[in-house]
Amino acid sequence: MISGAEMMVKCLQAENVTITFGYPGAVICPFYDFLEKTEIEHVLVRSEQNGAHEASGFARASGKAGVCIATSGPGATNLITGLATAYMDSIPLVAITGQVNSELLGRDVFQEADVTGACESFTKHSYLVKNVEDIPRVFKEAFHIATTGRPGPVLIDVPYDIQRAQVEEFIYPEKAEIIGYKPRTKGHSMQIKKAAKLLESAKRPVICCGGGVVSAGARDEMIAFAKKTGIPVVATMMGLGVIPMDNDHYIGMIGSHGKSYANRMMNEADVIVLCGARVGDRAIPNPKGVKASIIHIDIDPAEIGKNVNAHIPIVGDVKSVLREFTKEIEACPCDDWLKKVQTAKKEAPLRGQPRTDFVEPRAFMRDLSSMMEDDAILTADVGQNQIWAANNFNTKEGRFLTSGGMGTMGYALPAAIGAKLAKPKRQVVAVCGDGSFQMSMCELATANQNRVPLKLVVMRNKFLGMVKELQDNLYQGRHVATPLNGDPDIVKLVQAYGIKAVFAQNNEDAKKLAKEMLESKEAYVLVCDVDPNTPSI
Repeated sequence: MISGAEMMVKCLQAENVTITFGYPGAVICPFYDFLEKTEIEHVLVRSEQNGAHEASGFARASGKAGVCIATSGPGATNLITGLATAYMDSIPLVAITGQVNSELLGRDVFQEADVTGACESFTKHSYLVKNVEDIPRVFKEAFHIATTGRPGPVLIDVPYDIQRAQVEEFIYPEKAEIIGYKPRTKGHSMQIKKAAKLLESAKRPVICCGGGVVSAGARDEMIAFAKKTGIPVVATMMGLGVIPMDNDHYIGMIGSHGKSYANRMMNEADVIVLCGARVGDRAIPNPKGVKASIIHIDIDPAEIGKNVNAHIPIVGDVKSVLREFTKEIEACPCDDWLKKVQTAKKEAPLRGQPRTDFVEPRAFMRDLSSMMEDDAILTADVGQNQIWAANNFNTKEGRFLTSGGMGTMGYALPAAIGAKLAKPKRQVVAVCGDGSFQMSMCELATANQNRVPLKLVVMRNKFLGMVKELQDNLYQGRHVATPLNGDPDIVKLVQAYGIKAVFAQNNEDAKKLAKEMLESKEAYVLVCDVDPNTPSI
């Protein structure tokens, strides 16, 4: 005989799960009891939301589904923001939650919460397991759904009595058979031919690289496509890192916080190839003003034409489609156009020069980028620090991880822990503001307990900087609820966790200490003193 809880663990083993992130509670204890008996590593987080973020960082760095665990009631509801964050950025997660006994559901008993109902709009799918015999099928389907098509989070809610129930044997399905779920990966050949013909006649084409290119692992295909066609490339924030900033074909990030010349080229383009990008309001504030013909490639048909009308839609995996597209198309007659956009990029003023009274964050991000290895991973939080990093950190062969769709503060620190555990030999650095740092600083204990050599840069400007900037520009400088008065001494606080922390007063200090941070084998936090009036761009 075998219990539901033991089957849950065996399902994870069958899926080759090596690490999980979670926070236990009474109704998930049967599962934890069996988990401890296996080789699967468990990382005890200090908050369930951060557990989802750490699983997200692990998933994005490893290319596998991240697994997070929580108990019922507040444990499960604390997980919600992390799941919503993963859903908006198409990150494959499998979230396992404990639930009260089946016969008590709907009676408002202690720590009962309808988490499957609460998460319905921002999980790819969710399960409430009602029969212990369904566990193998449910887990097989959950991992399949999370990692195929457009990736996303899947929730499995398992009542306490189902975990304790017994069956005679455990049989894990070889494959998932789900009626109605057949993601299309191969693009329609006639649509690709039509798109190639349109591009070959274009005079001012632009490729827009979105997060779907990253999710599909299509970096090489994107570079090959741009090189063969000679078409300039812009990126959304989620598409950063596919093509290095210093590549001749790369122009810059578009959007409200992107490069002005990149936005201008998008406005002047006659054909735009959207690759795995939904181009929301931060990327294209006025989609009705787009005059170019649109070729839209996405594995999720619901995203095509959602924000910008698509003249040639191509549903399929962007990796596969770009490969076929590259075979089909010849070089585009746009040399003059490419030279024009390259000139605009070269002539654009470099914003942010080193200072002696504060750390100028844009200059510092360029310095940090030059010091880090080509395959380094940078996790950026939300706010001004995110924009400073996005516009100035040159992600060469590594990854730029941030919360793009949901804009969740507190993401960078736990995501960096997950990424470092996934790729222990690669440099991983997190950057955040003093506001976002305090939303997840408890994860310093997680890093300590699990001996993760976390590298963290805190941009301290004593304000909720992005909102302050908005108040300066639109509300006559009335700083309502944005000054961070009463904040702790971050250096002393970090040191209380037993982690080395240093303070940089200016760019010279910051550059020297960043070098020391990167060379350190232990966890290290660099706090930079930033002028609160430094703009995002």
